[in-house]
Amino acid sequence: MKRNFLNRLSILFGVIIAVMGLTSTSYAAEKIGIYEKILDASGSFSETTSAFEAALGESNLTFYAKHDIAVPDGIQQARVYVLTSPAYLQAAAGEAPNTASAQILRVGIYTFGEGKKTYINMANPIAHAMVFYTDSDNYDRLLAASQAAAQEIKAVVANVPGNQVSVQLEPTRKAKAYRKFNGDGPAKMMAKWRNWEESQHPIIEAGSDDFQATVAKVESLLSSSQPGSEDESAGWKLITKVAINDNAVYFGISNKYTENKIVRINSDFRSDGKFDDAPYPGVDHVTALPLEILVVNDGKNTKVVHYGQMWRMQLYFWDSGYLAFAKNTLIPSIIFSSIDDAIESGGEGG
Repeated sequence: MKRNFLNRLSILFGVIIAVMGLTSTSYAAEKIGIYEKILDASGSFSETTSAFEAALGESNLTFYAKHDIAVPDGIQQARVYVLTSPAYLQAAAGEAPNTASAQILRVGIYTFGEGKKTYINMANPIAHAMVFYTDSDNYDRLLAASQAAAQEIKAVVANVPGNQVSVQLEPTRKAKAYRKFNGDGPAKMMAKWRNWEESQHPIIEAGSDDFQATVAKVESLLSSSQPGSEDESAGWKLITKVAINDNAVYFGISNKYTENKIVRINSDFRSDGKFDDAPYPGVDHVTALPLEILVVNDGKNTKVVHYGQMWRMQLYFWDSGYLAFAKNTLIPSIIFSSIDDAIESGGEGG
């Protein structure tokens, strides 16, 4: 029964791609946001999240977790949903396991601007495919698959009261920049000119046969970690575990320290959407969360990896401005070290 379902899904997916006729050249001249706003909701935060969750339950997308973000002072609301698309997973089934980050779909619902209206955006699957599948022999097909996954999310949102939109949110880049992404402008040196793969730092290395044991070890360490207040970088909350395939497992993690910092930093030098009753426009960047830890088996070795946080911060928060990066230059290192310590030392952070 499962095989028949997947076969039907594959056929449907192939039809979608054929109809869309997408290739990499479709995006050559476009500026693409790492986020895309997809709904100006007409209801409250509570009404919108309820409607979205009901629609999600009727969709083909797989829902793993939702997480309320610790917005500074609790003055605005923001929630992130972690999803995957079975069709997109199947399209990428033969890809290298360390590309797993491309498969994690994230939707954010948040209050923003004067009167604290509610909006929905998503971490743009297309931009992520450009980053993580850039060297794949199947790049064009996977880019089309990412567009199909984006449309699946939009189809869910179409059932939520409000006005559907398609707004590429900053930071925006052309496809060429995503495919070679190793930082932005002069700040590339902060990311040490590393691309996505070079930015995957191993915490644990083991044999290929130790994959499942390593997954269990990481899950145990994260489950026992105790995150603190917004002033404490130590400790992480395990938001979700997603088995991407037999050789890649994603763990989504977060803590109040990271959430507070990224919302504040992205809000500091922005004027759009900043009002007395909603002083944190950076809530429209919360689909950068959760942070990820990957356990991957390349057939020779099992590795537990996470990303260089300066590389990641530039990917998701470059529009904060160079001054914001200079002012907070130690924050990525603090977050990186905390993740390292939680896994490598079995501690709570550092």
